[in-house]
Amino acid sequence: MINFKTASIFSRKTGSEQQSPEPESDNQVLAVWGSPSSGKTLVSVKLAKHLASKRKNVALLLCDMTAPPLPCICPPSDVECEKSLGSILAATHVTDNLIKQNCVLHKKQSYITLIGMLKGENVFTYPPYTAEQAVELIEHLRNIAPYVIIDCGSIIANDILSAVSLMESDAVLRLVNCDLKSISYLSSQLPLLMDQKWDADKQYKIASNVKQYEAKENMEQILNGVTFTIPHSEEVEQQYLSGDLFKDLSLKDSKGFRKELEKISKEVFGI
Repeated sequence: MINFKTASIFSRKTGSEQQSPEPESDNQVLAVWGSPSSGKTLVSVKLAKHLASKRKNVALLLCDMTAPPLPCICPPSDVECEKSLGSILAATHVTDNLIKQNCVLHKKQSYITLIGMLKGENVFTYPPYTAEQAVELIEHLRNIAPYVIIDCGSIIANDILSAVSLMESDAVLRLVNCDLKSISYLSSQLPLLMDQKWDADKQYKIASNVKQYEAKENMEQILNGVTFTIPHSEEVEQQYLSGDLFKDLSLKDSKGFRKELEKISKEVFGI
């Protein structure tokens, strides 16, 4: 069972809010993966915010070490501290306390903790890490938060953390754009996941950022069906461009996006 501690990083309030209920489904760790520019980080952040709005404690792990997403998802003034994922993976062994010491806290999102590389850092900033350390990180995140969302990098050939996350997670959102480049991407990346731990049945195939003029029906045929279709939203795009993804979605333009996000949360987490 999940070992959620009331004295953890989430306990910044008093009273009943210190407690977090057990997950309502078998899925605790969700990996979000897909073609470049398919909206992986955007969907990861918005899902985390949705869970937080339901008073669920969630850890958001940002894997990308080539273009760290952390400086791009919220203004620097919104975070309470600057700690790095690199410091966790640089340790010989990953522990609960090590993770907690290197979590980034958000001033306006009490139920969310962030873990990622800082602005200016890259994969060479810290010593190399192993697949074993990546597995330890995910397993200890299970101890720290009842819900874990992992924003994976697209190119997994040399991205150990993202590849391990895809195999160790309980469920995977696989995002694709409705274009030929996304199809080519999938053809090149899927053969890299022929490990026995890669369970195709735990995947949810998603057509992402679908614009009105795009032929999503063709993509559905190529993928042999999709579970969800996330429509394009101008409001979401503006939040992404301004680096403020934790903002609420209030415009009519975002209704379809919000509705599909709620469906995903219900299907994956039961929330």
